[in-house]
Amino acid sequence: MPQKQLVLASTSPYRRELLGRLGLPFVVANPDTDETALPGETPTAMALRLSEAKARAVAKQHPGALIIGSDQVAEMDGRLFGKPGTHDKAVEQLRALSGKTVNFFTGLCVLNATTGQAELCGVPTLVGFRELGDAEIEAYLRREPAYNCAGSAKSEGLGIALLTRIHGDDPNALVGLPLIALCELLRKHGMNVL
Repeated sequence: MPQKQLVLASTSPYRRELLGRLGLPFVVANPDTDETALPGETPTAMALRLSEAKARAVAKQHPGALIIGSDQVAEMDGRLFGKPGTHDKAVEQLRALSGKTVNFFTGLCVLNATTGQAELCGVPTLVGFRELGDAEIEAYLRREPAYNCAGSAKSEGLGIALLTRIHGDDPNALVGLPLIALCELLRKHGMNVL
C-alpha cells in the first residue's frame, strides 16, 4: 500500500526544519488561517483549535494526504504573547517576560484528509526568563530580531541566553513542532517514521 503524501500546513521555516529531521518526504502549504483568539478562549484551547483549523484549511487542496497543523501560544498570568512583528513590540514583550515563567503551549493536529479523522494533542513547555535589562534586550534583538517568534526569543539560537530554565517533555515543542508527539500521531495514521 503506498504511503500517503505528507503536508505541513505551515510556512514557518522553524517547523519546516524540524519536520525535515524525520527524513520523510513532505510538501509545505500555506494554511492562511485567522489566528485571532475567540472571546474567553483559553491559550490551550486556542492552540488546539488553530492547529486543527490550519490542517483542515490545507486539506481542501490535498484531499488524499496526511496534514500536519501546529500552533503555539505563549501565556503568562492570563496574558497571551504572540509574534511581536516589530522591534517595539518585541521590546515590550521581553520587558514583560523578564524574571517570569511563561507557558508555551504547542498544539498539534494530524488530519487524514481522506477520512476527515483528526488526532490532536498539546505539549506544554514552561520557560523561565531571567531578569533582563533594557540594554540586554536591545543587544539581543539587534543580533537576533525574533519578531516572528511568540515571546520574542529563539531558544534554539541566541535567545537561550535570556533564559534560566526550560521544562517540558519535548525540546522541539518550544521551537514549534513537538516531534515526539508527531511521531506517535503519524503511527496512529499508519505512517511509521522508521
